[in-house]
Amino acid sequence: MEKSARTTIDASEIENFSRIAAEWWNPQGKFRPLHKFNPTRLAYIKEKACKAFDRDINSASPLRGLRLLDIGCGGGLLCEPMARLGATVVGADASEKNIAVAKLHAETSGLNIDYRATTAEALADRGEKFDIILNMEVVEHVAAVPLFIKACATMVKPNGLMFIATLNRTWKALAFAIIGAEYILRWLPKGTHSFEKFLKPDEIKHELNQSGLTVIDQSGVSYDPLRAHWHRSSDMSVNYMLLARRLK
Repeated sequence: MEKSARTTIDASEIENFSRIAAEWWNPQGKFRPLHKFNPTRLAYIKEKACKAFDRDINSASPLRGLRLLDIGCGGGLLCEPMARLGATVVGADASEKNIAVAKLHAETSGLNIDYRATTAEALADRGEKFDIILNMEVVEHVAAVPLFIKACATMVKPNGLMFIATLNRTWKALAFAIIGAEYILRWLPKGTHSFEKFLKPDEIKHELNQSGLTVIDQSGVSYDPLRAHWHRSSDMSVNYMLLARRLK
């Protein structure tokens, strides 16, 4: 794996996810919450990207011609649908085990995805540029948030987009995302999240603005226990998504 003098890597976080890497594509396994969450975030990404780049959302390949980076891609749960929508996809993750799982699944699915065991700062140092960067459920696991967001923002082309999904640092998020999801419902392995690493929307917006990106949309994501599914909402107190654009 590529290394850099500056790093956003939190070794303990990488070890946690590497330990359960084989579970990525099991919808009933340890990543079940992400499988449940995926339709909501995919719909948001597709809708906003098509609007921003003036694409027909109903076409078979609305993202064709756009270069996309999924940073912290894990086993490729977002990379594969993005590739199917026509994007040229680079999936990057600091865990070599995650990348190995992602590569194998893409091959068996007949998809051409450029998977790399690397970091955001290493990609930025190489001068990589993208029309769209997906930064989904990653920022709460890195060691240096300002460096991470700056590295990601550096790679956004003029008029390009960056999607960020993460958890708010509120008592409600502590109750639902950690105590509820990890210790009571056992949706996630214990220790998946650290409350002190959750970020308030204004904190991320500040880092994005410092890096030359402007937030153009935001949405909360809420869970409906009666129908057992996630949906967009105005409530950003637990899960939320931000969309930023380089306006020049």
